[in-house]
Amino acid sequence: MREVAVIGAGELGGACAHLLARRQTAGAVRLVDETGRVAAGKALDIAEAAPVEAFATAVAGSADLAAAAGADALVIADRASGGEWPDDELLPILERLARAAPGAVVVVAGAGGRAIVERAVRERGLARTRVIGTAAEALASAVRAIVALEAGASPRDVSLTLLGVPPSHVVVPWGAAGVNGTSAEQALDEAARRRIAARLPALWPPGPYALASAAALAVEAVAGRTRRRLSVFLAPDDSLGRKARAAAVPVRLGPAGATPDEVGLDARDRVAFDNARLL
Repeated sequence: MREVAVIGAGELGGACAHLLARRQTAGAVRLVDETGRVAAGKALDIAEAAPVEAFATAVAGSADLAAAAGADALVIADRASGGEWPDDELLPILERLARAAPGAVVVVAGAGGRAIVERAVRERGLARTRVIGTAAEALASAVRAIVALEAGASPRDVSLTLLGVPPSHVVVPWGAAGVNGTSAEQALDEAARRRIAARLPALWPPGPYALASAAALAVEAVAGRTRRRLSVFLAPDDSLGRKARAAAVPVRLGPAGATPDEVGLDARDRVAFDNARLL
């Protein structure tokens, strides 16, 4: 991947740019924020860490959205002046960015990404496979950590995805999850699974560093550096004839965007997921 543009130099945006640079996901990372010279200052800080952290990624900052032109991936983060953009302010920005970087996959990193993904596709005509929200993967990572604690394992040994609409309508398909190479249903009894489910609402929204890590992982997948299945917010396919909400679904990512990846759901989980999308 040649270049990633991170839009917004707040806490989340700075963390995203730093992670992408440190992991050398792209040849260049450009941090863009229209608030004064904040982006340039943070970019300089990241670049000065390169000799210590042993990365060679070129990092630069700009106050002009036009600097994102031609990027292979766009990460929508948070404003340096405070917080995520309100949806009505972000939609025209997304439209401008889509024209400036028509081949880019748009990764909405913030916790409020579900609604903006849906509106960007329905109201602004962006391709549903090229606009994703990665806060769902940040939540999935937190769930994996809790599962690991319950099972006495490492989070790296937990294979798990989630679906639905956080915080109240999340489906964890335990039948498709694994711990240390065995079924999660074998590794965790019903009481443990219920305890984990009860904790899910309190895990939302994830913090900025969890959100940044999930966004960076998605960009790595777009760049072809990982084939991991990720949980992301994806706009519904309205061509199927029924109107639904954007929801977390498992996908595979690549340069062309997101490809939904089917996961086995039992009858109860299927009903819960359908209800979450149609609420």
